[in-house]
Amino acid sequence: MARHRAQHTAVPFYSKQKGGIMEQLGLILVVVLLIIILSSVFKSLAKPRPPKRRLPNLTPPENGRTAEVLARRLECDLDMLVAIPINYQKFAIEKRSGGHRYIQAPDKTLKKIQRTILKRLLNKLPVHPAATGFEKGHSIVSNAFPHVSADIILRMDIKSFFTSTTADRLRGYLYGIGWDQESTDILVRLCTHEDALPQGAPTSPHLSNLINYELDSRLSGWAETIGAVYTRYADDMTFSFHNMNIASSIKRTAQNPKTLERVSCTFPSSQWVSYTRYLVRNILAEYGYKLHTKKKLSIRRRHQQQKVTGLVVNEHVALPRKTRRWLRAVQHRLENGKTATLTPDQFAGWQALQNMIDTQQESLTKE
Repeated sequence: MARHRAQHTAVPFYSKQKGGIMEQLGLILVVVLLIIILSSVFKSLAKPRPPKRRLPNLTPPENGRTAEVLARRLECDLDMLVAIPINYQKFAIEKRSGGHRYIQAPDKTLKKIQRTILKRLLNKLPVHPAATGFEKGHSIVSNAFPHVSADIILRMDIKSFFTSTTADRLRGYLYGIGWDQESTDILVRLCTHEDALPQGAPTSPHLSNLINYELDSRLSGWAETIGAVYTRYADDMTFSFHNMNIASSIKRTAQNPKTLERVSCTFPSSQWVSYTRYLVRNILAEYGYKLHTKKKLSIRRRHQQQKVTGLVVNEHVALPRKTRRWLRAVQHRLENGKTATLTPDQFAGWQALQNMIDTQQESLTKE
């Protein structure tokens, strides 16, 4: 009887112990889940807000220049301008770095009127001095020259530059320089495709520089603040930092991500490069652009080979050493009647490039 009671009393003991363990495990799981949820909430609160997109002004000006004025300037019939068909041929070309670049080439009729627009209308309009790509009087040499002998060179590349420059931004620019709605509608129709600047139209490079005057002005202003130099060759942006060995700092205001208040901050020179990357990314986002953050982000110091638009700028503007050695080998083989990797005409093209680099650099040095 006593044995039976002992066995009977042992059952509730084990069941209570098991129940207590389960309750503790349940409580631990609840606590862990709460910690995960709270940490994610705090991270989202602490995360800085994305920059607000700058919307172009889409209100036509009063008494703007009319479509008739546009037709006279282009020396075209207005009815013909309105009736020009919009036809593009799409094809892909291989990039040196791998992948493909997609081109939207206009047909002959459309390309002809685009060239007329470029010559009679757009080429007279000013771009920011930092915008050197496809501009008269500029080249890869003039884009690289301001960055010679820098302590650090930071290069960044804009993703899908032309197709990210929207028709609305072009419309806002045209309104801003005084064209009315009808004339703007005509120009936007002739110069954009699929709601953006087509890569392949003769008007797109200069239009992209005109539209981004404010962007270049802001980035150039930041560079001047820290004693750096900024240039942009199409989608390729370069910042060069000089005198980084001098201990100096600047004061800026920044937004506290928790309180959203503006506070004064001091940025020493050692942080200028990282802060410039952060600033450029946010400013570009305001205009609808994104950066290539991996392959095409380059930071080069003085002891490394520093290249800007394909040219070395450590001491002076020059072709890379590997390219120069290859050209000397090609020249030697051609002079001795041997088979070379370039034809005589192709080698003459490389020689012309070398002469252009030397001539333009000498001219820029004298200025």
